[in-house]
Amino acid sequence: MGITKDFLFTEAQNTLANMYRVIGHPARIAILQIIIMNGGITNGNLSNSLRLAQSTISQHLNELKSSGLIYGLVTGPSIIYRIDQQKWDEVQELSSHFILSITQ
Repeated sequence: MGITKDFLFTEAQNTLANMYRVIGHPARIAILQIIIMNGGITNGNLSNSLRLAQSTISQHLNELKSSGLIYGLVTGPSIIYRIDQQKWDEVQELSSHFILSITQ
């Protein structure tokens, strides 16, 4: 794959493209939906909900954590994954501006 010429695009365009890349997998969308609906959830409960292997879910969680969309809160022996509301709001705002800019 070639090198992306990020410098040709605005910061907002690069940020939005990266976020869409991260959430561009159906399992990650499902994970985000479950986290948002439940206010937080453990890997084990995600595995039960999605019927995916814990290792697969862990890979998706790592990608979501790396992007800053979610974070893990250690509670005893488990980690509860929650949405980073500030980052989520940023993605929603960038998406709204993008949609409005192409529909006007």
